[in-house]
Amino acid sequence: MKPDVAVIAGGDSSEFVVSVKSGANVFEAVDPEKYTPWLIQMRGKEWKVLQNGHPVADVDKSDFSFVANGRKVNPAFAYITIHGTPGEDGILQGYFDLLGIPYSTCNVHASSLTFNKWFCSNYLRNFGVRMARSAKIDKGAAIDAEALVGQLGLPLFVKPNAGGSSFGVTKVKQASDLEKAIRLAWEESSEALVEEFVEGTEFTCGLVRIQGEMIVFPVTEVLPKNEFFDFEAKYTPGATDEITPARLPENLFRECQQLSAKIYDWCGCSGIVRIDYILRGDEFWFLEVNTTPGMTATSFIPQQIRAMGKNLREIITAIVDEGLKKIHNLPA
Repeated sequence: MKPDVAVIAGGDSSEFVVSVKSGANVFEAVDPEKYTPWLIQMRGKEWKVLQNGHPVADVDKSDFSFVANGRKVNPAFAYITIHGTPGEDGILQGYFDLLGIPYSTCNVHASSLTFNKWFCSNYLRNFGVRMARSAKIDKGAAIDAEALVGQLGLPLFVKPNAGGSSFGVTKVKQASDLEKAIRLAWEESSEALVEEFVEGTEFTCGLVRIQGEMIVFPVTEVLPKNEFFDFEAKYTPGATDEITPARLPENLFRECQQLSAKIYDWCGCSGIVRIDYILRGDEFWFLEVNTTPGMTATSFIPQQIRAMGKNLREIITAIVDEGLKKIHNLPA
């Protein structure tokens, strides 16, 4: 019998809708000749198995099993496509570790580190990675706008410390708007980050390590028609020019790929990861690590995989195969 593979989407953040689209695309990319794919949608305590968009079974959280088509299914592998909590911050990874079910993403430690932008940035500073100066404001704390502007200048970016898809992100041009921006970020996270503005062009690079081999995807150049790469720019067709491979000199293209590989290893990542940067002059400034990056048909990672002459099914098959071999203690 073919191994059962669960593709998990949804989650408990504002990125739910994006995750559902990512999950649908990954589900279609799972090779039905090798595996039996199942699409599971999570939201709060409701974990549902979907077929043709309709719930057909509830997941038993005690062992991650369900009954469908007259049989009990115990997935042998979990492909996590949840953006935000609980799929990107290590919570779901800990659950699967307890059950002994292999999964597609970083482990608990790497997921929790990279999801917390403040922790991740300060950790990577130790390796000399360039990044904007920032301040963390806990929810409910007093906001001293003038002091923050004095420390970091204007304009500023305010963003949730834990979150993605540019929800709750504001570009602040005057001190009088700073408090409103921080309160908006608090709606997405218990902590807000206030960051100095780094002027330049955004680039992003995906990569994955499979059977010991680091596969670094082509770099993408991101040119939003909005003022910055906000939610509208990310998900509205035509709102952003995304150029893969990026129009970079060969030395900078390779430098971005090499820096991404170093950050991947410094953070102890696994699975497909995407790392974002701002290029100022000829220097890459780190933005963030995405450990469950968007996987919709038009997302950066599928674009980059196509640009290197591969397809998403090839990469997903390799990830699942490696996970199944590990759990059965077979040679990778």
